[in-house]
Order: sequence, then structure tokens, then C-alpha cells
Amino acid sequence: MREFKEPSLADRQSMAAKARQAQLEKARAKAAANAPKLAELQEARRAASQARDARSAERKAQKLAAAQREAAARETENAARTAALKAAELDREASRAADAVREEALNARRKAERDARYAARKARKK
Repeated sequence: MREFKEPSLADRQSMAAKARQAQLEKARAKAAANAPKLAELQEARRAASQARDARSAERKAQKLAAAQREAAARETENAARTAALKAAELDREASRAADAVREEALNARRKAERDARYAARKARKK
């Protein structure tokens, strides 16, 4: 009985190259047979890609328009909030001023009453 001879590195490399070449020839033969179908398929893929790109561009435009609307709404809301805050601050200042005037009038009245009591006491002692 003969002994099993293991293939050398060169043998393995040449067998792999032959296998690759055979697969390449098989693929070329298949591609040549499908050439008319391939052109149709490529055109369909190109049309689908263009449609997809158009839809994507439309979505981006819609998102941009929505973002602009939201930004305008936020700007309007911020302006209204700022105006309300300013109005509230002015109201507080007016209230403080009115309170200060009222306090001054109250202090003046109290002083007048105190002075009147003091003058009455002095008049009684004389």
C-alpha cells in the first residue's frame, strides 16, 4: 500500500488559483447571459435610488420648515414672556411707589397727630 502524500504549499496554491479562475469564468458566463436583464435591473435600481433621494430631500425640507416654524413660535413666545415680565416689573414698581407714598402720608399724619398731642400736653401744663 502506498503512503498518502500531502500536497506541498505550491500545489495547494496552484489548486486554489485554478479554483478561483474556474469561479471567475463561471461568473462571466452567467453575467453575459444576464446582460439584458442586468441593464433593466440597474435602471430600476437607479430609478429607485433617485426616488429615495427625492423623498429624503423632501423630508429634510419639511423638517427644516418645521424647525423654522418652531423657532418663530419660540421667538414669539419669548417676546410675549419678556413683555409680560416687563409689565409685571412695572406694576411692582408702581405698587412700590404707591406704597411708599401711602407710607409717607401715614407717617406725616402720625407725626401731625403726635405733634398735636405734644402741643396739647404743653398747653395743659401752662
